[in-house]
Amino acid sequence: MQSERAILVIDEGTTSTRAMLFAPDGRCLGSEQRELTQHYPRPGLVEHDAEEIWTLSHACAATMVERAGGAERIAAIGITNQRETVVFWSKRTGRALAPAIVWQDRRTESLCGRLREDGHEPLLQERTGLLLDPYFSGSKIAWALEHWPEVREAGDDLMVGTVESWLVYRLTGGLHITDATNASRTALMDLGTGQWDDELLALWGVSRAALPEIVDCAGHFAETNLFGALIPITGMGGDQQAASIGQACLSPRETKATYGTGAFVLTNTGDTLQHSRHRLLSTIAWQLGGRRSYALEGSVFVAGSLIKWLRDDLGLLASAAETEALARSVEDSGGVQFVPALSGLGAPHWQPSARASITGLSFSTGRAHIARAALEAMAHQTHDLMTAFAADGARWQCLKVDGGMAANDWLAQDLADMLALPVERPAFVETTALGAAMLAGIGCGLFADLEAAASMRSDVQRFEPAMAAGTREARLAGWRKALDAVLR
Repeated sequence: MQSERAILVIDEGTTSTRAMLFAPDGRCLGSEQRELTQHYPRPGLVEHDAEEIWTLSHACAATMVERAGGAERIAAIGITNQRETVVFWSKRTGRALAPAIVWQDRRTESLCGRLREDGHEPLLQERTGLLLDPYFSGSKIAWALEHWPEVREAGDDLMVGTVESWLVYRLTGGLHITDATNASRTALMDLGTGQWDDELLALWGVSRAALPEIVDCAGHFAETNLFGALIPITGMGGDQQAASIGQACLSPRETKATYGTGAFVLTNTGDTLQHSRHRLLSTIAWQLGGRRSYALEGSVFVAGSLIKWLRDDLGLLASAAETEALARSVEDSGGVQFVPALSGLGAPHWQPSARASITGLSFSTGRAHIARAALEAMAHQTHDLMTAFAADGARWQCLKVDGGMAANDWLAQDLADMLALPVERPAFVETTALGAAMLAGIGCGLFADLEAAASMRSDVQRFEPAMAAGTREARLAGWRKALDAVLR
C-alpha cells in the first residue's frame, strides 16, 4: 500500500547535500549526506560547481532508494534547496555552462547600488517584496549575462534556474519548472500575480524563455526513472519556507527561526501580502492549488558559517558541538562582542559592505569567551529582527527554532533569555527536510492539506526566559555599541 511507502527528500544546502527517507508518520528512516566544495574566487565571491551539486545529490538519493528496498518502495520525492543560488545550463546538453553563483555572493554590490541610486528600488520592493541587494538571484543573472561569454552567447540554448529547478531538470531529462517560493526570491516575480514580471525582466536583462515555469509547491509535477522504476516528484519548496512548514507555522503570526549556514526568520501573514516598512522581506510561504500564502522574513547572512569559520579557518574549535561546553565554562563573554558580518549584514541593516569585528579583547580573553561571544551574536541578531517585526505589526509570541545550531541547548536558552519569549525546539530539528516531505505527501495524495501533513511533526522541547532584565539590557547595549562601529 502507498501509505506504507517512504517519502524521499533531497535537501540540497549550501555546505552539503543529502537525501532523507521519511515514513508517513514523520519518522526519519535514514539519511545520506555529502559535503559540497565551496569556491571563493575572490573576496566576496562564492560559487558552487553545479555538476557537483547534481552528482552528489543523485548519489545521496540513490543510496536512500537502495536503503528503502528499491524505487518501488518510494511513494514520492520532495525537494528543498538553498534559495537565491542560481544555475546556468544548456537546454541541448543538460549540462552546466558556468559556476553556480551562491546566495552569499556579493559581486553585484555596485550594480545594485547603481540601480538603487537610479530610483528602481521602490518598484522592485512593491512588486517582489525584496530589496536591491546582491543576495537575490536577479542581479546574479544580470552579472553572468554581462561577464560570462558562455552564458551570454548561449542564446536560445540557455536555461536559468535556482537549485530545485536544476535538480528537477536533471532528474526528468528536461522539465524546466520552479516552485513559487523559490521564484519569489529571484527579484523577477510579481508576488501578487505569482508570475514573472516583464518590467523586472527588462530591468535585469533576463529573457523569459530562459526561465522555468512557476508551479505550486505540491502536485504531480513529473516522474524520474533514474532509480530503477518511475518515482513521482510531488513537492518543492525553498529551504526556509520548507522549514516553516515543517515547524507547522500554518497560522498568521506563527514564527520560526532556522539556524543553519545563515539564520532566517519567517512569520506567517496568511493570505495577506504585507509590505515591510522596516526593511524586512515579503515572500511566499507556500502556494497550493494556485493560492498563495505569505510571510515576512528576516535574513541573517552568517550563523552556523561563523562557527565553521572559527573551526576550519582559525582553528579555535575542534568541533561545532564544542561551543556549548565552552559557553558554559565562563560566566559571560568577558566583554567580548562579535559582530559576524563576514559577508555583510542582512536584515534589518542591509549593509553588504559591512565587515566583521571582534571587540573587547584583553589578556584575560580565552577561546571560551570568543566562542561564547559568537553564540551570543545569534541572539543579538535575532533580537534586532524581533524589533523590526514588531515595528511592522508582526510581534512574535513564541519562536520555533530548528537547524543544526538549534541542537545547542545553551543557544536555545540564550535565545529565550534575550528575546524574553518562549522558544520551542522540536525533537527532530531537521525541519527543512520534514517540510519538503510534508509537501511531497500532499502532492502524492498521502495528506489532504498542510494541517493533515502537520501530523508528521515531532514533539517539542520548550525553553522559558529566565534572565534578569538588567542583564539583558546590558548585553544589548554592548551589542548596539559594537554594531554601530561596524555600520559607520
